[in-house]
Amino acid sequence: NYELVVQVNGYPDPITGFVMNTKDLSTIIQEEVIARFDHKNLNLDTEAFKNLNPTAENMAIVIYNLIRPRIDESLELKIRLYETERNFVDYPA
Repeated sequence: NYELVVQVNGYPDPITGFVMNTKDLSTIIQEEVIARFDHKNLNLDTEAFKNLNPTAENMAIVIYNLIRPRIDESLELKIRLYETERNFVDYPA
């Protein structure tokens, strides 16, 4: 089991007060990450890891590349993936 933290940084919209609507971000994560990888054998059941070792580092990069196109390019995106409470990776570093 992994824990995913998705961080979006930027300036809040002057009208909405949001950097990004968290409901929209949640939908993107659900569609691009959870639906694709949750309760799957990553090596056998996913295209992303058929030829790529699913290390936490590689998983963070794949997740970033799936989410990045759906986030406004003016916003900074960071992925943190926890393997355990004290073992995690950040991408980009």
